[in-house]
Amino acid sequence: MKSSLAVSSQPFLDDLDDWLQQLKTISMAEAAPQPPNTTVISVDIIKGFCTVGPLSGPRVAGIVDGIAALFQRAWAHGIRHIILSQDTHDPDAVEFGAWPPHCVRGSEEAETVEEFKRLPFFDQIVVFEKNSISSAEKTGLNAWIADHPEIDTYILVGDCTDLCVYQLAMQLRLEANAYQLQRRVIVPEECVQTYDRSLDAARREGGFAHPGDLMHAVFLYHMALNGIEVVRAVR
Repeated sequence: MKSSLAVSSQPFLDDLDDWLQQLKTISMAEAAPQPPNTTVISVDIIKGFCTVGPLSGPRVAGIVDGIAALFQRAWAHGIRHIILSQDTHDPDAVEFGAWPPHCVRGSEEAETVEEFKRLPFFDQIVVFEKNSISSAEKTGLNAWIADHPEIDTYILVGDCTDLCVYQLAMQLRLEANAYQLQRRVIVPEECVQTYDRSLDAARREGGFAHPGDLMHAVFLYHMALNGIEVVRAVR
């Protein structure tokens, strides 16, 4: 008899829930003992994933204020490298074969959220536009990293936990591993999130279901498995 995935996975899922509940909060000083060598990167906190368009939703919108507050704490701590990596798609983006058209260049969906624009240091934040879920491919971010070899700590926030944030976290971690770089990659759970799509909706409309809570937890765990520091928060 074929075993049920739900049954065989239950012990792990119970442990995963415990692991998630026990994540620790660290101070900004612990995360960034040397502020000039630290950067904070926000991925895809734009209107198209928060308030406007087919991929927007309350889960991602719910982390915006917390990220803005993290930016303020980072700035007060002396961190001057804050980066926004943002979907800014070509109108005929190849990615639209997998996802509904979203965040097209020049549209409201592609705009930075107002909470970030109101920050007094917003004009000193660096913005990189991206045409895929990768923050590194054809964006300028890799060149920026190469031009800033002193940066050894990356604090990552944004969405989605299992897509764009995951891709960037893993790219930074794997590059460090490959080149023997001493690099910290920190992901605060309270400042990342993903979307939710029910099985009923997927069956009714086509496409894939996406249990947000499960995907959020599993991909945080997978990041931790690969040496990324997953914490509850950076305060």
